[in-house]
Amino acid sequence: MKVRQLIKAAAVDYTVLAEGASAELEVTTVTADSRRAGPGSLFVALPGSRVDGHDFLAAAVKQGCRVVLCQPGCRLPTEKAPEVLHLATADTRAAFGRLCAALRGFPAQEMVMIGITGTNGKTTASYLLEDLIRRAGGEPGVIGTVNYRYRNRVLPATHTTPDPESLQPLLREMAEAGVSHVIMEVSSHALEQQRVAGIAFDAALFTNLSHEHLDYHGDMESYFAGKKLLFNRYLKPGAAAVVLSGRAEQDDASLDCWNQRLIDELSPRVLPPGCRRRPKAGEVRLWRCGAAGNELRLLRRRLSLAGIEAELQSSEGAWRLSSTLVGDFNLDNLLGVAGVGLALGMTPATIAAALADAAPPPGRLERFRSRRGVEVLVDYAHTPDALGHVLKALRRLATGRLVVVFGCGGDRDRAKRPLMGEVAAALADIVVLTSDNPRSEAPAAIMADIQRGLATVDARRGRLESLLAAPLNRRTTCQGYDLVVSRRQAIRDTIYHARSGDVVLVCGKGHETSQIIAGSCLDFDDRREVREQLAVLATTG
Repeated sequence: MKVRQLIKAAAVDYTVLAEGASAELEVTTVTADSRRAGPGSLFVALPGSRVDGHDFLAAAVKQGCRVVLCQPGCRLPTEKAPEVLHLATADTRAAFGRLCAALRGFPAQEMVMIGITGTNGKTTASYLLEDLIRRAGGEPGVIGTVNYRYRNRVLPATHTTPDPESLQPLLREMAEAGVSHVIMEVSSHALEQQRVAGIAFDAALFTNLSHEHLDYHGDMESYFAGKKLLFNRYLKPGAAAVVLSGRAEQDDASLDCWNQRLIDELSPRVLPPGCRRRPKAGEVRLWRCGAAGNELRLLRRRLSLAGIEAELQSSEGAWRLSSTLVGDFNLDNLLGVAGVGLALGMTPATIAAALADAAPPPGRLERFRSRRGVEVLVDYAHTPDALGHVLKALRRLATGRLVVVFGCGGDRDRAKRPLMGEVAAALADIVVLTSDNPRSEAPAAIMADIQRGLATVDARRGRLESLLAAPLNRRTTCQGYDLVVSRRQAIRDTIYHARSGDVVLVCGKGHETSQIIAGSCLDFDDRREVREQLAVLATTG
C-alpha cells in the first residue's frame, strides 16, 4: 500500500516536515522498533518514560527506512536523511495502532470483538466466554494472559494485550482462519498506550478494580481512568457495556465502588430500552449483572468445594446456572460472562449449558486432590484483592486448616506487599512466605516487606513443621507463619505436613511455567510441583 493511501485509510492527520521521498512509496511494514525498520517500512516514533522512539529516528533511516512519523517539534536533520519523507502527527501512539490496522485491512471489523478489563477475573472470563461462544456455534479466538489461541493453534503470550505491530497481524490470521468472535483481555497498560487503536469493540466487560500496577499508574484514580478508556474510547456505537454491580461477595460491598462509578459515568450515554434508531457515537447498551434491579440478577446461590449452584433472573425469566468453579469471585466471573452472552443475543439455555461444562482455566483455582484428604489448589492471585477473594471463598468451605503459600514479585509495586501479608494473616490459619519471581531483588527483602503486613495482625513466626503439627485453634486469627525461600521446598514441605481436611492454597503464579531469579528465567510450574509431591505421597503413604 502506498504511503498516501495508508495514511488516508488510517485517518491520520499529519503535516510534512521534510519531503525527501514521495508519498507514493510502497509501505509493506509499520514498526515502532528501529531495529526492524528497513526499505518499505514506515517507522513511527513513540514517546516513552524510559525509552523515546524519537531518539531512534536516525537509526531507522540508517536501516534503509524512507518514511518516518513523529510528534510535532521533532526534526531529523536534513543532511542525515536527504531522501526521507518526514511526517508529524499530534499523537503517534494512536496513529501507530490505526496504521497497523489499516495495513492489515482492519481485520477486527470482520469479527465480533469482545474486550475484558479489570484487575482480576479477566483470564477466567476469557476461558468461559471461549466455551460459551463455541457452544453457541461460533468460532472463538482468544488473546490474553495465558496464550493467544484460535482453531487448533496456540501461541505463547508476550503480553496480556500485544502491541499493534503484533496484534493486527494476529487478528488478520484469525479472520482468515474463520474466527467469528475475538475475546481479548485488555490491560490498563494497553489502553493507556493505545495498543487497541484501530479496533472498535462490540461488547466490553468490566470485572473489578483493586490495588495493582500502582508503580505504573501512580494512584487508583489514574488506574481507573486507564481502565475506563475501553468504554469511553474503543466501543462501537450501541455496543454492550457489561458491568458487575452488587458483587456476589456481599460482605465486601466497598469493592464494588469502582464498578458503580463506571455505571454512573456510563448512564448519560445509555440507549433507552427498545430504542430502534441508529446509535450515536459514544452511546452504549448497559448490562448490569448481580444485584436486584439489574439486567441480570442473582436470586440465590449455593457454594461448595464441588462448585456453584445459582438461580438467576433476566428478561427471559428465572433460570439456573451450575458450574464446577469454586468461590464467590468465580460466581462474579460467571455473572459477567452470562451478561455478555445475553447482550450478544444468546439464550439462557445456551449460556447455562456452556458454563456447566466449562473447566477452570489453567492455574485459576485449579484443584488437586490427595488420597490423604488434603485439598490443594493453585491460583494466580497476586494482588491483595484477589488473594482476599480466594481466601474468603476457601475459608467458608474448608473444614480443616486453611494454609496459604505465596510471595510477591520483585521489581514491582512494593506498596502491595504488606497489604498481601495483612490479607493472608487475617484470613488463613497458616501462612508460608516464599519466592515468587524475585527478579533482581533479594527474596529476603521482599519477604520482609510482606512481613510488615503480617505484623499488623500479630502473626508470629514458627517452624513450618511445628505449625502444621499443632491442632487447629479457631480462636486465633493466624496460628503463625514461616519463611521458606525455595518455592519448590515451600510447596513440597507444606503438602507433606498437611493433614486430612486441610486446604492448601498455592498462589501468585498460577499458569506460569517459569520463575525469574537474578536475571535467569528458570523452568518452574506450581501445578507440576503439586502433582509430583502428591504422587510421592501416594506411593509412600
